[in-house]
Amino acid sequence: MLREIETAAGAAFREIGMHEIADDEPPTTAELAAFQADGRAWVAVDATDRPVGYLLVILVDGDAHIDQVSVHPDHARQGLGRALIEVVVGWARGRGLPGVTLTSFARVPWNAPYYERLGFQVLPDEQLTSGLRAIRDEESARGLANWPRVAMRRVVTDLPR
Repeated sequence: MLREIETAAGAAFREIGMHEIADDEPPTTAELAAFQADGRAWVAVDATDRPVGYLLVILVDGDAHIDQVSVHPDHARQGLGRALIEVVVGWARGRGLPGVTLTSFARVPWNAPYYERLGFQVLPDEQLTSGLRAIRDEESARGLANWPRVAMRRVVTDLPR
């Protein structure tokens, strides 16, 4: 079901000419199961308990890093993405992690501008950690850098970085 959510959510990219992103393969069932088994996956459900959104986290250089967040378009604009992100912020805070990071398309309205409204700030390239640089390099290798990308961070604790 989560793979279907990812595919449906990705279709919005086709509408803005980003066909390669719309066609990007969602995580495999095995990859999703690994996130779940490790306690780094959260799912939003509808009134019938059917999954309608999800968020996956990895640890990168001492921060929680949002690897993927997707909400089915039939359930978009209901605060589900925000709620999932706030759960992860609380999860990170509870583990003493100083921040939550993600990478995003700079000019896609439901990407970087949205995350800025949720308290994330764009990190200048010189502030990227080695782990974030590796993620950006991997994204470039997959063709994601064909559109402007940014790394972003939201501080969640007062712990030194």
